[in-house]
Amino acid sequence: MMSDALKVAAIQINAGPRWADHRAQLCELIRAAAAQGARFVATPENSSGIMADKQQVLREAVDEAQHPLVADFAALAQELGIHLLCGSLLVKSAQPGLLANRSLLFSPQGRITARYDKIHLFDVDLPSGERHRESALMAPGAQAVLADVGGLHAGLSICYDVRFAALYRMLAQAGAQLLLVPSAFTVPTGKAHWHTLLRARAIETGSYVMAPAQTGTHDGGRQTYGHAVIIDPWGEMLADAGTEPGFISADLSVSRVQQVRAALPSLQHDRPFVLAPTIGN
Repeated sequence: MMSDALKVAAIQINAGPRWADHRAQLCELIRAAAAQGARFVATPENSSGIMADKQQVLREAVDEAQHPLVADFAALAQELGIHLLCGSLLVKSAQPGLLANRSLLFSPQGRITARYDKIHLFDVDLPSGERHRESALMAPGAQAVLADVGGLHAGLSICYDVRFAALYRMLAQAGAQLLLVPSAFTVPTGKAHWHTLLRARAIETGSYVMAPAQTGTHDGGRQTYGHAVIIDPWGEMLADAGTEPGFISADLSVSRVQQVRAALPSLQHDRPFVLAPTIGN
């Protein structure tokens, strides 16, 4: 183990419609990861639940401070003495009738030290026939967020953000050494793109990437891909959770990030350019 190593764990679950449906399993997995030495544990997008009826989601929504997951995670982080990321939960936003898809980072003292609202919303019509309109339910965030997790600078993001490389380059150039991508990826897009996108984000920024994930079949028949992963700054896969609920762990090191970025300092090589006139003009 490297002298500056931080042991981390990424959780994989099959969330029910409401927090109470999977609370015991998720808290048990967090405790198990901490018992194996993880000092930073991260959970997936929609840790609060995946419900098919979006109108019901809106009717049941509460402010952040009133969400029962928040009190549970604060208590767990303090009990275990770990940094704990809620990959996301849905809470009321400042925009009436819309929710925030929000990551919350808890300190070992149980305090919220960072908040990130998902910037890029998943509005797509997939070839499989699946249709998603997150903008009908959620307000987009507008701020990128950096936070400290046990000595590593972490850049926060959520799921669909992974397709927008500029966000991660900006985070890395601002100091991020670890990129967090808690997700609930669909099965078709997961099979096609999940590992490739995450490895690309690691390689192009020389950063660790940690992506907790949802897996299996959820309320209303929605299916998520699983394969929570931890990837090193050279793009090597350190751990892959497959498709069953559980957790994966790895030792991360600031010195490894420095080593890779010294060997391939592409974050320092940006050059200004303009788009040439279109051919035929």
